[in-house]
This record gives sequence, structure tokens and C-alpha cells, in this order.
Amino acid sequence: MRAVSEELCKPLPAEDYVVQSMPDVSPPKWHLAHETWFFETFILVQECDGYQPFHPKYAYLFNSYYEGAGPRHPRTERGLLSRPTVEEVYRYRAHVDEAMGALIEEADEAAWRRIDPLLTIGLNHEQQHQELFLYDLKHILGINPLKPAYRDDLPVSNAEAAKFEWLDFAGGIYVVGHDGEGFAFDNERPDHRELLEDFRLGSCLVTNGAYLEFIDAGGYDAPEYWLSDGWASAKRAPWEAPLYWERVEGEWWIMTLAGFQRLNPDEPVCHVSFYEAEAYARWRGKRLPAEAEWEVAAAGVEPEGNFVESGFLHPVPAGAGNGGLRQMFGDVWEWTQSPYAPYPGFAPLAGTVGEYNGKFMCNQMVLRGGACVTPRDHIRATYRNFFYPDQRWQFAGIRLAESVG
Repeated sequence: MRAVSEELCKPLPAEDYVVQSMPDVSPPKWHLAHETWFFETFILVQECDGYQPFHPKYAYLFNSYYEGAGPRHPRTERGLLSRPTVEEVYRYRAHVDEAMGALIEEADEAAWRRIDPLLTIGLNHEQQHQELFLYDLKHILGINPLKPAYRDDLPVSNAEAAKFEWLDFAGGIYVVGHDGEGFAFDNERPDHRELLEDFRLGSCLVTNGAYLEFIDAGGYDAPEYWLSDGWASAKRAPWEAPLYWERVEGEWWIMTLAGFQRLNPDEPVCHVSFYEAEAYARWRGKRLPAEAEWEVAAAGVEPEGNFVESGFLHPVPAGAGNGGLRQMFGDVWEWTQSPYAPYPGFAPLAGTVGEYNGKFMCNQMVLRGGACVTPRDHIRATYRNFFYPDQRWQFAGIRLAESVG
């Protein structure tokens, strides 16, 4: 799993490793180092007597937001650092990997009981950064006037959009959240009961073509469809289309990890903020699903879809199928109408690692289902992703819902 991070970086020239295109983006070499810092800080320093950190300043440079781990370099200044070099960051990874390998081989039963939960979190944390790396790299390349491709060998889907239909789900008292079997992050726990009214979900994701209707109808100039904060964000930016869309000689094009391409109307719309998703749903006379509704519907669906392993690194059309829910997993993270808040009985993990999720439970919105850049074995029906409502650089899209009766 650690090797995947380095595999993702293989197409990059050294110049790409250093760029920070906006405050939300981290340079690729920072991701590589931070993933490594996690294992060094939370496992090696704690468990190995006499362990010597690779560099005494790396604990400062590569701490992300863990107050309990000490001071850290400002997030907005990560792209200002030419040193450590890319080569030094790879040596850092090798140093920590070697020490972790020795620790795992030598750990007795008591030590393993302490190490195993942190090792599991660390590997899942690295998978999250593998996905973030692709968000960030797309933005780094996307702001470049040359519109360079990350890879020019990515496959292209020839599928068409699926037929849209409404699917009914019965209300009732449902148990949602993770039941404790297998790994889950603390924000997925505990499982608890939710009362739902009857609802409907769209059978597939909103497509570029459907979203274009909103644009062409003047949706970005119609404040009646927007939340007040969303309208302010849209005007301040200003927004006239999803991120990475660009009109060229009257035709829409989009930036992808394969470079600049004509917009495919059958693909799921991607890189929209919560505000845009909510405005689109209002314009259609519908709404976004609550996260509990999404999870109840997804409980009967196999978590298969267009993930990073598919190789597209881009949302693809649903294609012909046998009906039912489509694209619940993969392609794009789906905005819900639910604020990111603790479940009843939630308790963060003990210690500094408990800062991982709980302290962000304010002013963010929940997304579900994974995306085309998410590792397949990282996702599950209970997984709760979260972003601020104005953020658009993540691979996020829309599924419509409506109440019944």
C-alpha cells in the first residue's frame, strides 16, 4: 500500500513535486513526507527506544494539523520550500519503512496490540492522501495555461448515460453507522437508530448534460435557487460553471488528468461545490439526500464501481444496465444535505490521533460513496467524507432526492 504513493508519482518531473496552486493544495512531495511522518511520529518514536528521527525538523515541516504533536509549518507556505529535495523525501520514506519493518518483525504480543490499531489507521490515512494527491495534482496542472496531462495513456469510456428514474425507499427506523466489525474511522461510529420518512433517490448521478441545462437556464444568475452564503461565494469567485470547465469558441471543454478535453454530456458532473449541488437540486424542484437516506439505500448495493483501480481517473457514464441504483460507489463523491456532526454517543480516539476527525465536526457537509480516484478497498457504505460547502477541487457530484407525500 505504501508503494502505491510512489507509483502515483512516477509520471511526475521533479518540478511538479514542489507546486502549491492554492491553500487547499499540498505539493506532491509534502504528501509523500507527511504520510511518512505519521508512522514516524505515532509509532516509531513511541515504540522504539533509541529511534533517531530522519531529520529533527521534519516533525515541524510535515505535521498537518495535530496540535498535540507540536508546532507546524504554515499550511499556506508548503509550496515555498525547495528543500528538502524530492530525493531526500524518498530517502525519508525508505528510512521509516525500514524501521517499521524491523519493528513489526520484532514486536511481541503486547507491543503488537498497541501498534496494530495505529498501523491500520496509518495505512488508511495514506490511502486518503493518495486520493488527495490526485485532487491536488489536477489543480496544479489545471491552472497551468499549457493544460498538461498527468498521464496521456489513460483509457476513455465509450459508455452512454443511463436512463434516469426515481426509486422509492420506505421510511422507518433504521440502524446506520458502523457496527464495529472490521476497520472504520471513529466518525463512522457508533451505529445508531435514525427515523426516516419515505423518500426517493435518483437512479444515477446528475450528468454534465443535465447540469448544462441549469447553466443555460441562467442558474448561476438566479439568486432564488441559492443559499445566501452560496450566492455570495458564487459571485465572489465568480463561478459560471463547475471547476475545470472552460468555454472555447462557444464549446465547453474540461481539464482532466489526461489533459484538456471536450465536455462529454453523458459523464457525471464533477467538481461542484455543495452550494452548486444544492442550487441545482432546488432548480430541479428536488433536494439532496440526507446521509442516512444515502446509507440506507446503499446498504443493498455492492461497493463496486469506477475507482482508482479502473484506471480512468475520471468519472465515466453509467452505461446501459438493468435498472436500480447506479454509480452509488465510485465516479464522484455525492454531496448530501447533512452537516458533518457527531453521531449520538460519538467519542474520538484517545490521545493526539483523536484529532483526526472529531475536531472538524463544524461547518462542513457530508459526502458519500467514493470517487474515481478513491482506492476500492478504502470505501464502504458507512464511510463519511466531509468538505466545506464552497470547496470544488475534490471529485464531487450530485445525486437528487425527493420526499414522498
